[in-house]
Parts: sequence; C-alpha cells; structure tokens
Amino acid sequence: MTFVQLIDCKTSRFDEMNQLMDTWVEQTRGKRTATHNLIGKDRSDASHFVEIVEFPSYEEAMRNSNLPETDRIFREMVALCDETPTFTDLDIVRDEQLYAANARKIFEAIGAKGELSPLNDLIAENYHDHDPANEQDTLGLDNIRREMEMWRKGFDFTFTVEDQIAEGDRVCTRWSWNGTHKDEFLGIAATGRKVSMTGTTIFRFTPDGKIVEGWWQLDRLGLMSQLGALDALET
Repeated sequence: MTFVQLIDCKTSRFDEMNQLMDTWVEQTRGKRTATHNLIGKDRSDASHFVEIVEFPSYEEAMRNSNLPETDRIFREMVALCDETPTFTDLDIVRDEQLYAANARKIFEAIGAKGELSPLNDLIAENYHDHDPANEQDTLGLDNIRREMEMWRKGFDFTFTVEDQIAEGDRVCTRWSWNGTHKDEFLGIAATGRKVSMTGTTIFRFTPDGKIVEGWWQLDRLGLMSQLGALDALET
C-alpha cells in the first residue's frame, strides 16, 4: 500500500535546509526509495514548511529512514529548525491519479509485443471480470490472463486510450483498438485483415492500485463483421 509521510517544520533558514536536501538527494542516489517529494510553504506563515514524501509502502519508507545518509541529514535538518519538526504517517486509501495511470498501463501491457507479463503488479489475484459476450464472468488473475492470451494469439493489436474519467475507486476508459487478424480466433481462421473496434471499460481498484473488477463494453459484432463471420447470414 502506498505510504506518505508529512514532515511539518518551522525554520527561518530554509535556503540552508534546501541545500541540505539537495545534498541528501545526491548522496542517496540509487539508494533512496521515495517515489515523489514535494515541499510547500504556508501562505500565512513564511517560516512554516510542510514536506510531503511518497513511498511505495511503509516498509520501503523504513528502508529509506535506515540509510546512514538519511539519519545524518535529519540531525542537521533539525538543527536548522526553529522548533522540533513533527511527522505524520499516512497509508493512502484512495489515489485516483494512480488508478488512472494503472488503467492505462493495463491496456499497454495487453497489447505489448512479446510474452504477456505476469500482470500481478496491476491485477489482483481475486479479479472479477464482466463481459456480456461471455456466458460466465471470468474469475481470477490466471483466468483473465488466458482470456487476454486468446486475443493476443488471434491478433497483433494496440489500444489507444481516447478518454478517461476517474472517480473514487473506479476509472472509466474509452478506447479504440486496431489489429491484424493473424491466427484462429473464435473458430475463424486467420484472414490477414486489418480490423478495428471501439469500447469502454470500467475498472475498480484496491487501495494499493490493483484492478480487482472490470466491466467491458465493446463492438464485438462489428469485429465479427470485419472478419467476414457474418457474410453467410447477410446473403
């Protein structure tokens, strides 16, 4: 679970503190585990600063704290403060920006060349997939990977994300899909045809950013028509 630490301090020597932070960044290059860092100044109190540091998890934050460089720089930072700084430790329980980014990543991963990645960093083991074209919902990471492999075997394709809306623990993505029919798909032998379709997917996320449920709406009938599967019905 993503972890954030807030460091609240007052100092009249911010320029010196800023230089100290630059020194720490340089000395811990390749070692530090923080993924994002912000410092804000209080508009009503020019001596009041809040640093916001993001980590992949609490455990990674502790690894960062245990670096000898961190300990030394912290003691020097305290000496520059007018008061003892305070710390607030936060587990992130909602991050719409992370959810939207991971929704994009899953579309990129499905269409990527080469072997399909394990996807366990993006999809929860107990994933529940809803697709009206399937008689039954697809349950579990392994089963949804098999579904993806079926599409990847039949087509070389890419997704293009056209729009995204994130709200709460859900991200809605409107996408377009373009592919080449290279192998058997749903009983249709390879045609070599270039095909396309559009669709919308809603993903629900766990607090740590993994997809745990998905709802798909896509133009599969249009795809079948492009593959010639409906020709006999139209004559």
